[in-house]
Amino acid sequence: MMNFTQLNIKTDYRSSNDDVVKSFYNPVLSNSILYKRAVGFFSSSSLIELSLGIEGLIKNNGRIQLISSPRLDEKDLEAISKGYLDRDKAIENSLLRSLYAPHNEFEEERLNFISNLICQGYLDIKIAFLETKNKLGMYHEKIGIMYDKNENKLAFNGSLNETQNAFSSNFESIDVFFSWVNGDDKRVETKEKDFDELWDDNTSGVKVIKFPKAVEEKMLSYKKDDLVFENKENYIVKKKIDSYPAVPEGMTLYDYQLEAINNWRSNNFKGIFNMATGTGKTITGLSAIVELSKYVHHDLFIIIVCPYQHLVEQWVEDIIKFNVNPIIGYSSSAQKDWKRRLKREVTEFDMNLNIQFKKSCLFITTNATYSSSYVQEQINRLSGNVLIVVDEAHNFGALNMRNYQLDNVPYRLALSATIDRHGDPEGTKSLREYFGSECINYSLEVAIREGKLTPYYYYPIATYLSASELQQYRELSKELAKCYMFNEDGIQKLSEKGKKIAIKRARHVAGAVDKLGKLKEEILKNPKQFDKHTLVYCGATTINDPDYLDGVINLEETKQITHVLDILGNELNLKVAKFTSEENREERIKLKQEFSKGNNIQALVAIKCLDEGVNIPEIKNAFILASSTNPKEYIQRRGRVLRLAEGKEYSIIYDFVTLPRDLKTIKNFNEHEIAADLSLVKKEIERIKDFSSLAINETEGLKLIDKLKEAYSIKEV
Repeated sequence: MMNFTQLNIKTDYRSSNDDVVKSFYNPVLSNSILYKRAVGFFSSSSLIELSLGIEGLIKNNGRIQLISSPRLDEKDLEAISKGYLDRDKAIENSLLRSLYAPHNEFEEERLNFISNLICQGYLDIKIAFLETKNKLGMYHEKIGIMYDKNENKLAFNGSLNETQNAFSSNFESIDVFFSWVNGDDKRVETKEKDFDELWDDNTSGVKVIKFPKAVEEKMLSYKKDDLVFENKENYIVKKKIDSYPAVPEGMTLYDYQLEAINNWRSNNFKGIFNMATGTGKTITGLSAIVELSKYVHHDLFIIIVCPYQHLVEQWVEDIIKFNVNPIIGYSSSAQKDWKRRLKREVTEFDMNLNIQFKKSCLFITTNATYSSSYVQEQINRLSGNVLIVVDEAHNFGALNMRNYQLDNVPYRLALSATIDRHGDPEGTKSLREYFGSECINYSLEVAIREGKLTPYYYYPIATYLSASELQQYRELSKELAKCYMFNEDGIQKLSEKGKKIAIKRARHVAGAVDKLGKLKEEILKNPKQFDKHTLVYCGATTINDPDYLDGVINLEETKQITHVLDILGNELNLKVAKFTSEENREERIKLKQEFSKGNNIQALVAIKCLDEGVNIPEIKNAFILASSTNPKEYIQRRGRVLRLAEGKEYSIIYDFVTLPRDLKTIKNFNEHEIAADLSLVKKEIERIKDFSSLAINETEGLKLIDKLKEAYSIKEV
């Protein structure tokens, strides 16, 4: 896809000299991501002609906002003026008259195409008309604005309508204005403002209303089959799909995946898939959906819930392969009318309107959107064959999510590598009570042994808090000690204030400045080893040592990731890139592609990517600076590094262990000071032991554990 500035676009087009469609309309739309159009009368023929020009736009996952006018005849206007017919009904009747049944196979295919665009949220239509003192008039202004991927805009006006006559028979002319040209930019801005005011019904003398429901239902009656629009090497694949899930042709499941599905079925389609990160939870979950869909004869409403938006999009890539066209619901979803689609599907399912042509409907969303009042209102209406699948299901046990474990959903599936919630037995209990027993527990150890994940070498790197960092750590620990309380069962719990302090302390430990020097030192030992497929994982941490930050005022400059980027890129001359939530989906895809090649990007410096389900299988060397004492987190981080990739025989994990003080100096401190160190030291030992137990070089970690036990006189952990 090119940007507009790379196209040969003229400032005006006339039918006497130009083929307006071929030289302007099609090439510009083929490189657009948004098309705003106010034009002409609404009719079947206008929609058919519109469909011919927008395929290139849909290829780019683009959107169309269309404002059109009803063709009111004299009888309509007279009936309204005499009070025989209200305005909205007259407009609805006029629009319905403008829709006719397709006359041939071509028109059938085009109206099916348009109906799918409306259904999937690519095309949004509003109706405009003039209204003054009980009199209606026709809105006939023509505005067009197109947008490319780089936020360039062009606007055009003139006589061009999206009608067959305009495209082929009439003499047409248009003038074009460009946002990147001085003088034109103001014209484009004005046209954009005019359209947006129309769309929001803020234009004096003109009334703009939503597309009438009866007309939309009439449009959707032309929908013969579902279409899936995929971007494949610059063309659209329009793929007819049945309305129920199916395992992709040629896909074979592993024995442990089949075992999980069979156990789930035996447990009345309730249960937990406790599977190590990287062992195919998504594919197993979708295959389980196929099994249930067959069992209920494809009469199934499916809800999939993921913690993050990018996880939703990763799921969608696989969902489409499983023969399903999902409703994708979250705040910035590309399906702008997902709420309308969800409401319609819930209504049809609830009223058994699909009884003659049974189908499965799949709605996928984020935790945040799932818990919103709108979504809860819709799905609480459901009854019968309803399934909920929750990815990273440990999050579903959090206090704010437990209220949304709905009783009206009989079929349930939880997916997680670590279903137990660290430090939250009540949340863990609620998960197991709601979803049921484990249908499989496919551990990291088994996955490595069976070749589903790579074996790995583990090197714990001892780092130490500076004097000022240790002092801050002690102060936070004192505050934290005051925040423990006992619940009704006499179990000690941490207050909400305490949880915030605990997070702050954990980030403080993760941001120890000694890690920066140790990172550089480790890479310099063998630079060639790290010349590609290297990840440095920072987490959302800052540097806390005031001596190190002497003179630094800007908070951004204290971010651990900023210092790591400087060390790798400027001091070690590696080709390095940042991989965080600041990079959008397209940027992340490009970064992953370049990282996999290993030439233009040798190393990624990331925040949160190992926690959020991002798949980068090519990672071979992982420096984990932001080490965690939470088993859920470090088990997931390890699993994501161990994903299989071509040419990757093993992985190497460097775990930056944070200790209160250099072991050589412990003898200089009193018993009270040493005792204050023990909590942090014991937690770090637990992680080292866990990582070492499955490593090729198990003794490497055990040696450090022995040193720590000896220094602190620890017998057992």
